[in-house]
Amino acid sequence: MTPAIRLGGVHFNYDRRPVLSSFDLSVDSGQILSLLGPSGCGKTTVLRLILGLAVPERGTVCLGDDLVSESGRLLVPPEDRGLAVVFQDLALWPHLTVRGNLGFGLAARGVPRPEQASRIAAILKRLGLADKGTRYPGKLSGGERQRVAIARALVLEPRALLLDEPLANLDVTLKRELLPLFRSLFQERGTTAIYVTHDLREAASLGDRIAVLEAQRIVQIGTLGELRENPASTFVRELVEDLQNWAS
Repeated sequence: MTPAIRLGGVHFNYDRRPVLSSFDLSVDSGQILSLLGPSGCGKTTVLRLILGLAVPERGTVCLGDDLVSESGRLLVPPEDRGLAVVFQDLALWPHLTVRGNLGFGLAARGVPRPEQASRIAAILKRLGLADKGTRYPGKLSGGERQRVAIARALVLEPRALLLDEPLANLDVTLKRELLPLFRSLFQERGTTAIYVTHDLREAASLGDRIAVLEAQRIVQIGTLGELRENPASTFVRELVEDLQNWAS
């Protein structure tokens, strides 16, 4: 089966500094992959390459059977890739209601109004926001805004969802509440997703697999159990040990 997302042999520099080198990544359809690594290791760059906001200097980016970027060439523009993204700052439109935020992208894609209303109602109900549709983002709690951002992405029914540390600004209690909710929602919808984080607890809670990024490439991919049993580097071993110490 062709992977939903694949990066092969990608090299990317920023101000002549290597960010990704011989970088390979493959995500199967319907899989939730947590991309884990410290700040500045290139995690967000991976998402930008997939979105088409950056182009690899060498290597390829594929979405399903489509080659979308290759060695300095943008072959498919971001707006035609069928992707959705949730950034850390959420980027909700403050002047639009919750329904307005969700409907903006649907209208831009030419979805008929009755279908817009149906999709919006269904996703808001699923996320416990059915009574928040007429509110503005500034009148919502932090957890509610996170749910709106996820709803706005999923209502588009994207071919894949990319998330760049969207829970970074929330406290531990809210994270523990939202991560299982998001995981069950993604599984129900068969969503292909990449979740970027520097926190192994988040990575393990949400992802089917965890890809650890170190020294400009992925050093290990596996479940939390596999990372524990056979860490591929000192960095991976220390990550797992830190999690065990925190849990105890």
